[in-house]
Amino acid sequence: QVQSVSGGAHWGGGMFISARDQARVGLLLANHGRWNGKQILPAAWVEAMETPSPMNPVYGLLFWLNRGRLSYPSAPESSAFALGAGGNVIFVDRSNDLVAVMRWMDSPAADGFLSRVIKAVA
Repeated sequence: QVQSVSGGAHWGGGMFISARDQARVGLLLANHGRWNGKQILPAAWVEAMETPSPMNPVYGLLFWLNRGRLSYPSAPESSAFALGAGGNVIFVDRSNDLVAVMRWMDSPAADGFLSRVIKAVA
């Protein structure tokens, strides 16, 4: 049982985390579980997160995959992301050495935002 708090994350559970900490999670995943030269999350776990599930080819283990560029047409097919309530996104794009955090992003606007960010760093 999870107590629901006023203004809490969806369905009364979830986590409360700053954009900076979300970016740290993204960096940890972008670096295959390594942080400051130490393996703190098994690389096999990150690999499992990025392996398409048999039931849904655009979903890994708690991670969404941009296979076929179905979610973000402007982003590489190899990119992946975590989605949270309220348009919160941790976007990981290793091919462009990029981690981006979107907070309260209107879902239809996310691809345009990512397109501009990717162009800025490419």
